[in-house]
Amino acid sequence: MFDDIIHFLLNIIFTVFGSALLLRTWLTVIQLTPYNPLSQAIFRATNWLVTPLHRIIPAARGIDWISLFAAWLAAIIFISLMVAISGGNPALLFPAGFIIALLTTVKWALNLTIWLTLILALLAVVNPRSPAIAILLQLTAPLLNPLRRAIPTLSEIDLSPLVLLIIVELLLMLITRITVSITMFKI
Repeated sequence: MFDDIIHFLLNIIFTVFGSALLLRTWLTVIQLTPYNPLSQAIFRATNWLVTPLHRIIPAARGIDWISLFAAWLAAIIFISLMVAISGGNPALLFPAGFIIALLTTVKWALNLTIWLTLILALLAVVNPRSPAIAILLQLTAPLLNPLRRAIPTLSEIDLSPLVLLIIVELLLMLITRITVSITMFKI
């Protein structure tokens, strides 16, 4: 039972931190103002890891590769800790552990997409004048706008968030299946 509690807590901590690193990358891609409270919170929460990596890894235009790399490193540490707590040897995952870490990072990104979409949909119903709506719209627009063009509205009801959630859930199922097969067969 104690192992389950540690697994649960590690999963929450690393998922939130990995999602923050991925959100940091996304904030730079969509060019959300750094003076926004969300941006400032994300940057403060992740600077302790990203800033030292900036000294080692050169920056590239357009995409914050350092934050993506940091998320992947966090996933490697997460997987290693989970295996070690289960009584396994994390070294036995090499080199499949690097692929599993990449899939874990993708899983965090998909979960982040779900949460942003759900919060946007909930706020749009509960408090459509919330200042957070503008930020959430800017964060989700690159994902929802192509769906909005393809799917007609139904009497002023936007079905694109529902379709996005279905697509993301299907992708999560696929990622989980691939991760399990890699883990089982040590590919």
